[in-house]
Amino acid sequence: MDWIAQNRPTPALAPMPFTLPQPRRRFVPESAWFADPRLADSLHGIRHQGRVCVLADLLAQHHQLSPDDAAALCLAAAVHDCRRHHDRADTGHGQRAALWLQRHSDTVLTVLGQDLPVRSLVRAAVAIRLHDVPHEAFTRPQIRTYQQAPHLVDLLKTADALDRYRLPLKRWWPDLTRLRAAAPAWLPTVAFELVIRSERARLNGAPHQQAMDDACRLFTTPAKGERF
Repeated sequence: MDWIAQNRPTPALAPMPFTLPQPRRRFVPESAWFADPRLADSLHGIRHQGRVCVLADLLAQHHQLSPDDAAALCLAAAVHDCRRHHDRADTGHGQRAALWLQRHSDTVLTVLGQDLPVRSLVRAAVAIRLHDVPHEAFTRPQIRTYQQAPHLVDLLKTADALDRYRLPLKRWWPDLTRLRAAAPAWLPTVAFELVIRSERARLNGAPHQQAMDDACRLFTTPAKGERF
């Protein structure tokens, strides 16, 4: 974390506005939802999915999604990696997570305090199913699936990519020129700060939810003297 903090990609990151939009949905998955409970505290674990949810909510606001589409996007973000078998490429983990959500949607919605129509759940599953497949690699059936919710797929891919600042090599960090869904110029800075704050809180012993709560204070009271 010290290396990541010391290698802030300035001046590539734009400054944040004085007043940030407030994330309206901050879903944090439960460790029991992971295919391997050990991965709940991994690079693709609870905090990653929690941060992607926050970023997805901010993107939903930026793109003025309907309430149902915004909730579907944030739901997808909160569980998109929960059926991974490991932290490497793990081909097919999006498909597994989409199927898992369809089978456990009642439990997930209850825990997250949401009530979504079936159409929105289908769109969330579409976004999850394709989030780990590059657009250029879509098969014909995947292209047809993509057309059911192209905006949600692209926004989930963007939110997921923006959380790559957690990775310990700059070449793994997000290439902003490859993002298909437009993001406000300040959002990568928010993404970077969420990584630093939540991961440091976790390293200092905070539970996952508290680590995310600590990180999200960014939206209300930046630390005194902090500069972006």
